[in-house]
Amino acid sequence: MQPRNIEILADEATDLGPLCLRRRELLSEPGTVVTEITLDHQLLMSSYYTASERALARVALEMHAGEALRVLIGGLGLGYTAHESLRSPRVARAEVVEFLPQVIDWLGRGLVPLAQELNADERLAVVAGDVYRRLAEAPQPGAPGFDLILIDVDHSPDEKLDETSASFYSAPGLRRAKRHLAPGGVFGVWSYAESSPFADALRAVFREVQLEEVTYENAQEGGESSDWLFFARD
Repeated sequence: MQPRNIEILADEATDLGPLCLRRRELLSEPGTVVTEITLDHQLLMSSYYTASERALARVALEMHAGEALRVLIGGLGLGYTAHESLRSPRVARAEVVEFLPQVIDWLGRGLVPLAQELNADERLAVVAGDVYRRLAEAPQPGAPGFDLILIDVDHSPDEKLDETSASFYSAPGLRRAKRHLAPGGVFGVWSYAESSPFADALRAVFREVQLEEVTYENAQEGGESSDWLFFARD
């Protein structure tokens, strides 16, 4: 029997396992309702903790002084990184590449918290695809590079949703991805854990690497939790 505090908004089968979108009233905070995505019965993301998803875009924007910025975001999720990007008037276009078409459908149907604002912003384009495969391929001839490339797909460089993304986190994979950056561009990756091997791979490819720890009070587990952001540029 489904708990009374959980509302299932969508339940879909995918190649990566069951994908679920749900709303849940927190038993520890009566009246607080969060939206969550689970994949293969594991929590993938929640609207309760969004500081690091937002910081992925905010810090990258702080690192880039340009105008009319073009942003590529790998992973739509609940839309917090895209939303934070679009809060800046310096962003001319944000393109989100999402592997799971079901997640794109949820946005279109207004099932996620930020759907109304995101769907109304003409600067946003959401396309189905594999961002890792796209970054591994050569850019289209004559296509302008992206000023920001922000990736939030896997749990961490060392804990991937699918092993097909493994090469992305290596120095050769990062060199291929770097071809999609415009001059002065900023590269950012979200992770729930620190990864020294990935940081070393970034340092082998980029002149400047910056790690940001985003710490927040985790009321669900008690105490503090941290996510990690990796930024790089030349």
